Amino acid sequence: MALTSDSPKQPGWRRLPWRLLQGAACAVLAWGAVDAARDAHEPAQLLTQRLLPPPADHASLMALSGAPQLAPGLATIEVIVRRNDTLDAIFRRLALDLGDLASLRAQRDVRPALDRLIPGETLRFLHHEGSLYGLQRELSLTERLQVSRAPDGLRATIVPRPIERRPTLAHGVIHDSLFVDGDAAGLSDATIMELARVFGWDIDFVLDLREGDEFIVDFERIYQDGRYLQDGDILAARFVNQGRIYEAVRYVAPDGTSRYYTPDGRSMEKAFLRAPLEFRRVSSGFSLARFHPILNRIRAHKGVDYAAPTGTPVRAAGDGTVRFRGWRGGYGNVIELQHGAGITTVYGHLSRFAPTTVVGRPVRQGQVIGYVGMTGLATGPHLHYEYRVNGQFRNPATVHLPEARPIDPALRGDFLAQTAPRLAALEPSLVPEPELASTASAGPARR
Repeated sequence: MALTSDSPKQPGWRRLPWRLLQGAACAVLAWGAVDAARDAHEPAQLLTQRLLPPPADHASLMALSGAPQLAPGLATIEVIVRRNDTLDAIFRRLALDLGDLASLRAQRDVRPALDRLIPGETLRFLHHEGSLYGLQRELSLTERLQVSRAPDGLRATIVPRPIERRPTLAHGVIHDSLFVDGDAAGLSDATIMELARVFGWDIDFVLDLREGDEFIVDFERIYQDGRYLQDGDILAARFVNQGRIYEAVRYVAPDGTSRYYTPDGRSMEKAFLRAPLEFRRVSSGFSLARFHPILNRIRAHKGVDYAAPTGTPVRAAGDGTVRFRGWRGGYGNVIELQHGAGITTVYGHLSRFAPTTVVGRPVRQGQVIGYVGMTGLATGPHLHYEYRVNGQFRNPATVHLPEARPIDPALRGDFLAQTAPRLAALEPSLVPEPELASTASAGPARR
């Protein structure tokens, strides 16, 4: 099992918002390469179209095209798919032969791979004077659509892209925050978020973390052709929070579904989320004697306020039914969900509602029901969240959450056999101390 990464250390100062800014900057630069007068009314990040010098795999792409004699005249174009784009629209935009597209679409076994483009994905075209000689589209992590020209016309095939999953162990100690110290331990943003989700029913990563808390994560890193691509699934994890040990292990059932459980088979999930939105900070906690910043008087605050940017998705804390959706005084735009066992959850100050949130309709845990705003009596964008049991207000941050279903007794033997080695990997006694300490200085280069 790999304990340290073979990639450079991740800089601790890098954050997800900075990545978004970088992405936006790249999109703006790419915009300058396009005919701005023609496309100025469309979003810049969806318009990138670049005439490229021959890429590193240009020769192999030419060989696949079956026309190496045209090498001096072949041009490679990368196109970032726009919203509502189709291959027909892209072919017309690039002045490519529509007959070539018709020839491709006539191949029924690959037609689905040609349709339903995803905004933001990149397509690579190899052409000569309007005739298509090659096309590449990454369908998934393990498959690529490869179009090439043969003497008898265009051929489209789906090429497998084998990947390798390497189990990796990471250890970290909390000195700042889960994101900062997870980053220092070599975890990607996605893995840190998944770690927070796995333990999020038991640990509030804003309120509950303390300096000296620690974690050990057994997870996969995915490689392709010897090159690191991304982190994979968390296989098992241990989190020590304020001296209390929490453990989770991933179990894949015979039907292919996977969930996280405690070592004795209890679900890590609860019937309710501890907090109904992800990136958050608490701007006001549950209190029966809080000074209201707008009304300028002492008034009970029977919920928790999570400050977040306007538009942040708000999710249903548990399965239930929409009981109310609309405007209600100081709550502004508010949604009330009715759950079983007399439980009601309330989501206030929303900027808008999700279209699928309709009174009387069921919602599932984690489903987006609205978006953060500052409607009603609010001094800034935040979510006001309440948890009520038979009409009585309870503190959402501390209330006991009902358990989800444990492992099926019929699967218990398979569960124990599958999870025992993963849990064993978390034992610090099995990891040489110098190596365990060095994990914090290793990790994949930030993406």
